[in-house]
Amino acid sequence: MYNHLLTAFTCVADCGSFHRAAEKLYLSAPSVMKQINTLEKQLDLKLLNRTSQGVRLTPAGQVIYRHAKFLFDYSEKAIAEAHMQSETAEKTFCIGSSLLNPCKPFMDIWYRVNDAFPGYKLHIVPFEDDHRDILEEIAALGIKYDFLVGVCDSAEWGRLCDFYPLGTVQHGCAVSREHPLAAKNRLTIEDLYGQTVMMVKAGDSVCVDRIRNELLRHPEIHIEDTAQFYDIEVFNRCAQTRNVLLTPECWRDVHPGLVILPVDWDFPIPYGLLYAKNADPDVLKLLSLLDAVTDAKASEQ
Repeated sequence: MYNHLLTAFTCVADCGSFHRAAEKLYLSAPSVMKQINTLEKQLDLKLLNRTSQGVRLTPAGQVIYRHAKFLFDYSEKAIAEAHMQSETAEKTFCIGSSLLNPCKPFMDIWYRVNDAFPGYKLHIVPFEDDHRDILEEIAALGIKYDFLVGVCDSAEWGRLCDFYPLGTVQHGCAVSREHPLAAKNRLTIEDLYGQTVMMVKAGDSVCVDRIRNELLRHPEIHIEDTAQFYDIEVFNRCAQTRNVLLTPECWRDVHPGLVILPVDWDFPIPYGLLYAKNADPDVLKLLSLLDAVTDAKASEQ
């Protein structure tokens, strides 16, 4: 990280002799002299006084020597810190977390398998839910994140990452707290008659498309397409209108102005871990351990 000429210069100054410095550097004495001459020429300074008794630093040489020693010390500390950071990075799982994709499900499963990863730490990386940028966040798996957690049967997401299912959640309907339906404990399809149901566009989610097909069988229900992927603005729009928002029930705490009601239907959507295609070996190791834990629990039952 520093000029090799400085190394030769400080060694000569410490040894007080070109010959002793040459032995220490495993070079010939003429080679060491040539390096000192080159350094003095580059700096346009005389650094050493050559005498029959050896070499001594000139006043300018003393300044360069002092600062060279500082540079060596600083470089060694920088390299040590870089090695430490490298080791830390290799022993850290980075977990993305947002309002709609919180990392808590990962934390819950981490403690089932963390004994197999001694020295590993978790680093939570927050990000914003934005329907315009979410695909960039998904594409950052393997670079910015090791894992994201979320509900997912999106074809677009599947094109960018792999998915490890942890379970399923049901779809419900969100309404503002002032909506007439908010007083109900549970909805039926008929409760949605005369309502506008907001949902993502057709073609990306198999589960949502099944619900859409069911609702289309009831002409009394109006469907309004939202952005392809939900963000907080979708929930804001629902809270500010008398519309109904199709949403997984696990998002019941996303917006305090909304209530999410279960519906008499069976349209589960998978949730789980999103991870990079061609993921690192430790990511795949963690997933295989989850498989083993799941299989063990299943055999006990």
